[in-house]
Amino acid sequence: MVLRRLLAALLHSPQLVERLSESRPIRRAAQLTAFALLQAQLHGQDAARRLRALAAGPAGDLGRRAARFRDTFARELRRGLRDRPGPPGSQRGPGANS
Repeated sequence: MVLRRLLAALLHSPQLVERLSESRPIRRAAQLTAFALLQAQLHGQDAARRLRALAAGPAGDLGRRAARFRDTFARELRRGLRDRPGPPGSQRGPGANS
């Protein structure tokens, strides 16, 4: 609690903030932050552009891809449920205990 109050008092000092902003580590941290933000913005714009191009493509293409995904997902889900082992004691067949 005391450390927090001391830190708050120091950060509200205009002279200290000015001196810190002129220091090499703080300037470098600001440069790296600006670089990261710009890169994220550029990548986001690129992804949005590609998504718009995909959506603007042939109208049925996106629908066909979604339908194919749905069908594949349902088929794999059914296969996984069919192939999973049942609870112990629920086996049928020659080795089952009835």
